[in-house]
Amino acid sequence: MSKEEHQLYEKIDFNVAEFRDSVGAKKLPTEDKKTLLIRRWREPCLSLHGIEGAFSGAGEKTVIPSKVIGKFSIRLVPNMKPEKVNKIVIDYLNELWKKRGSPNTFNPRLGHDALPWVADTNEANFKAGARAVKQVHGVEPDLIREGCSIPITLTFQDLTGKSVLLLPLGAADDMAHSQNEKFNKSNYVQGVKILLSYLLELGKA
Repeated sequence: MSKEEHQLYEKIDFNVAEFRDSVGAKKLPTEDKKTLLIRRWREPCLSLHGIEGAFSGAGEKTVIPSKVIGKFSIRLVPNMKPEKVNKIVIDYLNELWKKRGSPNTFNPRLGHDALPWVADTNEANFKAGARAVKQVHGVEPDLIREGCSIPITLTFQDLTGKSVLLLPLGAADDMAHSQNEKFNKSNYVQGVKILLSYLLELGKA
């Protein structure tokens, strides 16, 4: 990590206690803000996020399913290749399954993958976006490594050969991609202002 990126994490407005409470955890792996943000945004991670087939309704039913599907995802960072990671993970899972000696079948497979994407925040595109956010909200924006549209972003960048900016307009509690996803009206209005200001600032670059 560069000295500049270390400084970015130090300046980010992030309350560790509030985050811990929001995820319902009694204890986090670390209480240090910068270390926690680096682990959340910068380092590879594995997330377990789905189980299908098992009985999950209310009550005490004891049905044993004949088939269960587990889902997990792995966040990649620069210099990690999806095809290489996929092979390593599947080979390792198959090795563990073989050691169990189970009579059941096990079929690990990849749903989809994408290359990681990180942008140069010193480009004019990002500088214009930062000025636009400050004009509308009156504060310097936090530069974070988080996004919900990474695969198409890299495609846009490769096809156009231009810098691509992900300009977040929502709130931290919008629950993106969940069944309760929302977008506040106030953020919509402010978002329109930011986009207009961004285009104006980009024209000055």
